[in-house]
Amino acid sequence: MTSPERTERLVLPGVLTAAEAAATVRGILAVQRPDGAIPWFRGHHLDPWDHTEAAMALDAAGEHQAAARAYEWLARHQNPDGSWYAAYADGDAEAVTDRGQESNFCAYIAVGVWHHYLSTGDEAFLDRMWPVVVAAIEFVLALQQPGGQIGWKREPDGTPVTDALLTGSSSVHQALRCALALAEQREEPQPDWELATGALAHAVCHHPERFLDKDRYSMDWYYPVLGGALTGTAAKSRMEEGWDRFVVPGLGVRCVVPNPWVTGGESAELALALWILGESDRALEILQSIQHLRDADSGLYWTGYVYEDKAIWPEELTTWTAGSLLLAVAALGGDEATCAVFSGERLPTGLRPDCCT
Repeated sequence: MTSPERTERLVLPGVLTAAEAAATVRGILAVQRPDGAIPWFRGHHLDPWDHTEAAMALDAAGEHQAAARAYEWLARHQNPDGSWYAAYADGDAEAVTDRGQESNFCAYIAVGVWHHYLSTGDEAFLDRMWPVVVAAIEFVLALQQPGGQIGWKREPDGTPVTDALLTGSSSVHQALRCALALAEQREEPQPDWELATGALAHAVCHHPERFLDKDRYSMDWYYPVLGGALTGTAAKSRMEEGWDRFVVPGLGVRCVVPNPWVTGGESAELALALWILGESDRALEILQSIQHLRDADSGLYWTGYVYEDKAIWPEELTTWTAGSLLLAVAALGGDEATCAVFSGERLPTGLRPDCCT
């Protein structure tokens, strides 16, 4: 049972008390199925990326057994080609509702497995999950294009979609670096992965024309920084350029402009990106600004808020919104595993081109 004592690492002024953090963790655990699956909320679907994000939050809260069950669910239900489907009804592996196979969804298990290993030091877990990670990364890299970018997905009939998403490719960049860290831990070098990671970073940093134009979405703004492809002065300049466009003071971050809609997940992820850049004060302000999305009864967070109408929308309390907030709080609070995964500490260096710094 999650208690305030177990979540003291998640206390952050104006964001979470120990009791509130414990309630949020219990909210995620209440949604998790006995088999380990973590759907968005009960009755909705599970996607592999958000499932992993919620599992990482459980590890940050010390709920390591529950997190391990989430990763074991992925291991049991991985497709023979190394992928997972994009959506499963209520986390039921037999009830697939979207048979597309999205590259960033499949890659993200490497981030979660590395985070769990850093949180627990569990070598047996790493032994079990390594083949799962290898298969997932090989599936993803089969979608890499000559320009370095990662194709979005495979259609249900297996047809590759070669169009690339900047947000998705940036997320894959982080996953590849975590996969390389796992390979180093196992003393199993993966030079092809290293080359792929460098080519992907170059595309993200220097060739926006290789990606679909999703400039209206805040995720395309901050994800090159969050995914670790863009760093240093270049990253800080990018943050400043988009700040007034996407940040609504006191309310959070717009999901997409010009819509008057702020969302908790994007806001928490922006806070993580700011923390990566050493801007903890601004990260804290962003996290404080979205506490109007907190549901006091469940400890979970509403997905978003339409501020012109003063209305919660959609009316759903999602595990991934709560998970992203807990991870941002964990980073600001100094949780070692979370800091290492998002700061790049203990991840391979020297893979980015000079234009990315």
